Amino acid sequence: MSVSPPSDGHQSGEPAAEARDPWSPPPPGPAPDPASAPWTPYQTDPLLAARPPRNGMGITALVLGIVSLVLGVLVFLFWMTWLPGLLAVIFGIIGMRHARRGQATNGTMAMVGMILGGLGLAVSILCGIFAAVLVKEAAHEVRAEAKKTAASEKAEREKAAREEKARHLPFGGTYTFPNGLKVTVAEPEPFVPDQYAHGHAKGNKAVQVTITVVNTGKKRVDAGPAGLPRVNDADGASAELVIDGSGRQKVIDGYLLPGRQVVGKYAFSLPPDAADKAEVEFGTDLSEADYSYWSGPLHLGS
Repeated sequence: MSVSPPSDGHQSGEPAAEARDPWSPPPPGPAPDPASAPWTPYQTDPLLAARPPRNGMGITALVLGIVSLVLGVLVFLFWMTWLPGLLAVIFGIIGMRHARRGQATNGTMAMVGMILGGLGLAVSILCGIFAAVLVKEAAHEVRAEAKKTAASEKAEREKAAREEKARHLPFGGTYTFPNGLKVTVAEPEPFVPDQYAHGHAKGNKAVQVTITVVNTGKKRVDAGPAGLPRVNDADGASAELVIDGSGRQKVIDGYLLPGRQVVGKYAFSLPPDAADKAEVEFGTDLSEADYSYWSGPLHLGS
């Protein structure tokens, strides 16, 4: 009695499925049923295989990423970096999704573009913060300088006001000029011109102004430029200088040595209705128009 070998479901002479090379050409004959095949390779959708890869997003992401990084390196253009950087991140994410779905072949390029865009965006943010700090500090310095300037101008105005106030004195007051000359103007006294007087109208009241000048400095000073004082009556009109032959008038002139003094005497004619008050202007340097003013009521009698 003969024993036949066990049947494995294949005809004699046909190699077993597991013994076949899966990459070898299929055996002649009808194609095997895919459902019964021991291994089925990945099937690609013919429509997808026929479409070109969608690599545009990855390329755009890489270009925008490079642009954003270059603009970020140029610090003065940081404000232009954020937009290409943000777009590079967005397009890079979309390109990577396309690559995972098999719709693109440049997933690495998209990832690099996204990274570069993120770096450019970070640089833009950091530069923006840095610029904001600089602007804030600059604004603080400008405000501080403006306050300093305003305070300085205010101090100058106050100083000028004090100096102007100091230059207005009552009769008998003393003012020291920058050149060291200390000037005192006494209250004007009644003056009677002689019969040959010039500048005195009939009915007016004549006054004599006495000015004392002392050199308080260490150098001699030319008192000549002081010239003549000016006298204004109660109405603010200039009084007429009186010149006569009595010899009672003395003009300040010449150099004045340190510690020395000189006295000047001048006569002026005031109208009777404006002789109750007067103002005397006197300066030691006409080129600077540095005048001081003495004023007050006049006690001339009837």
